[in-house]
Amino acid sequence: MKAAIYRSTGAARDVLRVEDVDRPEPGPGEVLVRVRASGINPTDVKARSGAVPRPVDGFQIPHHDGAGVIEAVGPGVDPARAGQRVWLWFAAHGSRWGTEWTVVPSRQAVLLPEGASFELGASLGVPAMTAHRCLSADGPVTGESVLVAGGAGAVGHFAIELAKYAQARVVATVSGPEKAALAAKAGADLVVNYRDPDVIDQIKAFTPVVDRVAEVALGANLRLDLALAGPSTVVVTYAADGPDPLIPVRACMTANVALRFILVYGVSSQALDAAITDITAALTAGALTELPVHRFPLSEITAAHEAVESGVVGKVIVVP
Repeated sequence: MKAAIYRSTGAARDVLRVEDVDRPEPGPGEVLVRVRASGINPTDVKARSGAVPRPVDGFQIPHHDGAGVIEAVGPGVDPARAGQRVWLWFAAHGSRWGTEWTVVPSRQAVLLPEGASFELGASLGVPAMTAHRCLSADGPVTGESVLVAGGAGAVGHFAIELAKYAQARVVATVSGPEKAALAAKAGADLVVNYRDPDVIDQIKAFTPVVDRVAEVALGANLRLDLALAGPSTVVVTYAADGPDPLIPVRACMTANVALRFILVYGVSSQALDAAITDITAALTAGALTELPVHRFPLSEITAAHEAVESGVVGKVIVVP
């Protein structure tokens, strides 16, 4: 099969190549998936660049997330799974196969409802499961007020949609009109530009306090989060870009705020299973939608990675 691979880490143009490699075969408990859409996340380009070092087992096919069709099953897997449309998560986590033709444990190939496109399926995985953990780690958000920082990003997009599906009231912060339109389309009840001088007043007019914050930039946004916090507020941070914040301990004490830090690769199996269940329910109900999609053929894998690194708005999808 043709596959994008890298054998060492570095800049995309230096290490990514499209080569012929032997197609994998499913082992016990595994399924073989022919990937129709491969989604790229920031974590994928960081792994390839070496910014987040991970061992390379001879070669690495990148990308954790994808969607496609199960072509074969290994021993111990129900043969009826062959032919199912599925979305994939953690495909490259501890595996060289990534999301081209790939083998994954059966539970990591989740049934994709007929009404959901392969592009949407390939956009789930890391972002949607991270969003779910931000919302659910401290109890349900039904009836709560949720602040989603970076509402036009992939995690932010699914955090808005999952929170609305859970019947929460949602505020999203963004940096400009294009991103504001995306957050509003996802269903946010209020969208504000975090650069506005009266951003706190705008949000307080909507809700005096927020109960849950899905935070993309704790260092930059902690002052805003604390200004909106009450005794039941939990600020959940899922990203580490930018300088580490200085925590104002007295201000956090005064607000009685709780800070939680998550990395989806390290959460429990039970939490991942809960995410799969709830994401599937939301998908089936039509509550999850695509971000703007930027499609690249496999031959343009380098350009696809560079698009993610440049911060393109929307989701970058490689079509194998």
